[in-house]
Amino acid sequence: MPAFVAVVVPCYLVKDHILGVLSRIGPEVIRIFVIDDACPEGSGRLVQEQCTDPRVAVLHHAVNQGVGAAVMTGYAAALKEGAEVIVKVDGDGQMDPALIPHFIAPILKGQADYTKGNRFYDLTHISQMPSIRLIGNAALSFMAKLSTGYWNLFDTNNGFTAIHAKAARRIAFDKVSPRYFFETDLLFRLNTIRAVVVDIAMDASYGSETSSLRVTHVLGEFLAKHLRNFGKRVFYSYFLRDMTAASLELFLGLCALGFGLVFGGIHWADGLATGVAAPLGTIMLAALPTMLGLQMLLAFVAYDVANVPRRPIHVDLPD
Repeated sequence: MPAFVAVVVPCYLVKDHILGVLSRIGPEVIRIFVIDDACPEGSGRLVQEQCTDPRVAVLHHAVNQGVGAAVMTGYAAALKEGAEVIVKVDGDGQMDPALIPHFIAPILKGQADYTKGNRFYDLTHISQMPSIRLIGNAALSFMAKLSTGYWNLFDTNNGFTAIHAKAARRIAFDKVSPRYFFETDLLFRLNTIRAVVVDIAMDASYGSETSSLRVTHVLGEFLAKHLRNFGKRVFYSYFLRDMTAASLELFLGLCALGFGLVFGGIHWADGLATGVAAPLGTIMLAALPTMLGLQMLLAFVAYDVANVPRRPIHVDLPD
């Protein structure tokens, strides 16, 4: 018996592309949920009037809540109907629905709990990506490695994803960031439950569609949210849920680095004010803790990189 695969398609300003996207979703999908996030173009109404695919159900948000909230609405509807795997595809035509079997295969084989697209595998296709998106995506992906703990992933803002229902049920949908940060925020929450995430190679595709996401406008906001999630993840993983040698390395490294920088800064400022150079012993007393602290923090990062989840959780969870 084939797996119950559902597809979630959030819709906002995609009237020119949504019908084409739906028409290319293959027979491996049992159910399709189109979520009209108060689209001013009436994308959901267009689907209801012109799409004859019996698998399609249209859900409406009375007010715009953001793409993340739309996806969570689709997740909830898919789980309610008994879906085993839930795929998220954007309605703007940038994602090829023909790739859905590649996204669900690692999940159905018990190799992953969650899969996501990565447009950076094939260098010949990266040139299609606008330069500002390329640079911004690289910066955001590095910040996401720190905040989510998935050091093995790239292109973390890629919205072409698939998730096993058992993993989805362990996510608090109301806590996931409702707007553009939701892909990375979802990865952060998947790490807290030790879900295995795998990248799926895909081509970059940019045509006549327009994106309402401006990387330059969200870098500051995303940086603040990444720092928040990094702090939460480290506390959950290394101090609340468990304590390891890495916990000690992080604590002592921060203490040593902080002492070295503060002590050295005070004496450096004093030397500037008095014109008297600090003695060698004072310089060493500042330098040694600083170098030791940096070394211990690098050791913590190395441990964190090696601590990426390896065993899919849905394999062991009850139905």
